[in-house]
Amino acid sequence: MWIKFNPNPCARTQVGDCVVRAICAALDVDWDTAFWMAAYSANRMCDMPSGNAVLSAILRQNGFNRAAIENECADCYTAEDFCIDHPYGIYVLGFGDHVCTIIDGNILDTFDSSQDIPQYYFYKRGEL
Repeated sequence: MWIKFNPNPCARTQVGDCVVRAICAALDVDWDTAFWMAAYSANRMCDMPSGNAVLSAILRQNGFNRAAIENECADCYTAEDFCIDHPYGIYVLGFGDHVCTIIDGNILDTFDSSQDIPQYYFYKRGEL
């Protein structure tokens, strides 16, 4: 379920660019395009490019909606469980201090975040 995904042009993994990487995968754009989308939105919003509000604005402008993770086990429902429950479509999962993109049940991330506990997700309109 986990596919190593690092569109960072310098292959850096410890730079805090998960929002940029998630935008790359969800919108199928390169890292530079996603970075400038985040930077532009952040500047307009007086926020940081890695901010949740910035990610939310970009995804909403590109046809995504946000939903809460509804489950009976808020401390045990993992990203892997989410993938099993959502085998098709494009999703961006939010974990509080991290985000990643799920495409057709596969986690695209620089590390295996399959056991992390998501708090919310974005989905493409019409794909829920």
